[in-house]
Amino acid sequence: MQDGVKRDDKHEATAPADARRDRWRSHRAARREEFVEAALRALAAHGPDLGMEHVAAEAGVTKPVLYRHFTDKADLIVALGHRGTEILFERLIPAMNIEEAPIPRIRKSLDAFFSVIEEFPNLYRLLVRRSLSEPTGSDVVAEDKEVIAAALATLLGDYMRAFQLDSGAAEPWAYGIVGMVQNVGEWWLERKTMARDAVVEYLTQVIWAAIDGILRQNGVSVDGTKPLELNKVVKLEEAKRDRA
Repeated sequence: MQDGVKRDDKHEATAPADARRDRWRSHRAARREEFVEAALRALAAHGPDLGMEHVAAEAGVTKPVLYRHFTDKADLIVALGHRGTEILFERLIPAMNIEEAPIPRIRKSLDAFFSVIEEFPNLYRLLVRRSLSEPTGSDVVAEDKEVIAAALATLLGDYMRAFQLDSGAAEPWAYGIVGMVQNVGEWWLERKTMARDAVVEYLTQVIWAAIDGILRQNGVSVDGTKPLELNKVVKLEEAKRDRA
């Protein structure tokens, strides 16, 4: 009986402590998210060369407070990269999985990517610059590119098998498409010689022309303006978990 009382007393003592730790973790996570949003605003104002003092000023805190939540600037940049991934996938996943004809589906997927780099150009520049200067560190841009390409390869492979085509081309196609879009995006971000709608439309035409050409070579005719009977979907969250 006494043993039972001791166990209950121990449980009652540890439960409030666990609750306090959980509240503290939740508080720290919320504050960290607030500082990441402040860093996004600071990036818009100061560009990719922003310092921790700019982020602290935007958040209305001192630098020591900021360093309680981030070990250094590199830690903050990684957190910014993860936030950028969230923003991209929030727009890209619905576009890639929309139940529409192939051409509009391609167009909306491309527009999702270009809308993000247009809205957050300094974030993209910062992450790309870091991937080039610190190749051994966390490279969010490369990680996202890998996840999207792998998921797109699965999607293309599913369609090719449905049309009884050799799906071996799906992977090089996917990586080629993602690489092309990224390169064009970086060129467009620096030059801005045309509107977003225009560059998205040009890329849509190029990608569909390649797909349509391969299909026709194999005796398959698809109207890109009409929905397909089969609608294959891609889940980028699952693809990212598979690589974790």
